[in-house]
Amino acid sequence: MASLLALLSVIAVWTSSFVGDTDRYVATVAPLASDPDVQDAVSARVTSAVLEQIDVKALVKQLSDAAAQQGVPAEASTLINGLSGPITSGLTELVNSTVHKVVSSSAFEKIWTDANRAGHSAVDKALTGEGGGVVSLENNQVAIDIGPLVAQVKDQLVSSGLGVAAKIPEVHTQFVVFASKDIGKVKSYFRLLEILGTWLPIITVLVAAAGVFLAVNRRRALVGAAVGVALAMLLVGVVLTVFRAFYLDHLPPGANQAAAGTVYDTLIRFMRASVRAVGALAVITALGAFLIGPSRVAVAVRTACRRAVSALREVAYSFGLRLGAAGRFVHRYKRWFGALILAVAAIVLFTWSYPTAAVVTWIAVIVLIAFAVREFLDTGPEEGAQGPPTGPGGAAPVSR
Repeated sequence: MASLLALLSVIAVWTSSFVGDTDRYVATVAPLASDPDVQDAVSARVTSAVLEQIDVKALVKQLSDAAAQQGVPAEASTLINGLSGPITSGLTELVNSTVHKVVSSSAFEKIWTDANRAGHSAVDKALTGEGGGVVSLENNQVAIDIGPLVAQVKDQLVSSGLGVAAKIPEVHTQFVVFASKDIGKVKSYFRLLEILGTWLPIITVLVAAAGVFLAVNRRRALVGAAVGVALAMLLVGVVLTVFRAFYLDHLPPGANQAAAGTVYDTLIRFMRASVRAVGALAVITALGAFLIGPSRVAVAVRTACRRAVSALREVAYSFGLRLGAAGRFVHRYKRWFGALILAVAAIVLFTWSYPTAAVVTWIAVIVLIAFAVREFLDTGPEEGAQGPPTGPGGAAPVSR
């Protein structure tokens, strides 16, 4: 049950943070503004929207009339009327280059970020079927209005001397962030996962703890629970990879696959980070539970570590270090110190906002260092001013 709930917890936490945390949402989608594939897709969409608002025939007629007013022969005026094709091609190139210039500038990044931040409150509605605002859900698509970008392009075209662009009205055009035929089904469960995002991880930990507590062999149960959670995270990672290929294969006709792949990878970036973090924590927990066991490998590792700490302590004593009462105090409350180290590590981990696998690993390293320091300070109850007590072979005995 804990393994299954762990799988659902990762998805629920991602869902909750994606909808409930504006900064998290903006941090997720902001990098898309500087991605070349997304910029190309947006450029194509904006170029199409701008060209739809420019009447090429009217432009050609305007040129013909202007030529006639200047006294150009009728044959030349007729020739101008037949240039709609080349003019359309040149106009398309001009608009496309202008759009690409705007999209690749910091102005687009600001428009993209501001639009997503302003529209974040509508994401919840969009993904529950109640579209509206900057972000909306229509035709099984989550889309963002990039109309302000069209306005920027319009100003650039007018500045470049294309006066007809001034007649472009206010345009609201949509750039699809995510599209799927099944999004209508997914949104039915989205709200439930959002609600469970806060409580499901806590329930998962309690279920795992109860399973370990009720087990006949608690250490083995802890290893089993940790391995189960690690396998669940592996399964989530595999599903995300497989679904990516499935999603790209079922895009609507004409969709930019490269941009869609980038958007997908960006949207699930934090989920992947969470999967890796939980997986790393599960592996470290399983390894720790194994190393406190009675197996030959575990005993050999513990013995090697103790000898290394004892050797280090002997070197320190050779330089005149004396722990005295401090060593006896640590020995007396050794278990309490161990519990305190683990408790502090757990508090740091569970209060860390969106920990990564690197964060989990470094916390584990610090815990190991803290236990090594505890072992170093534990000189036993008999240590006195003469130095550390020695066991057979001159090695300082270290309590288990």
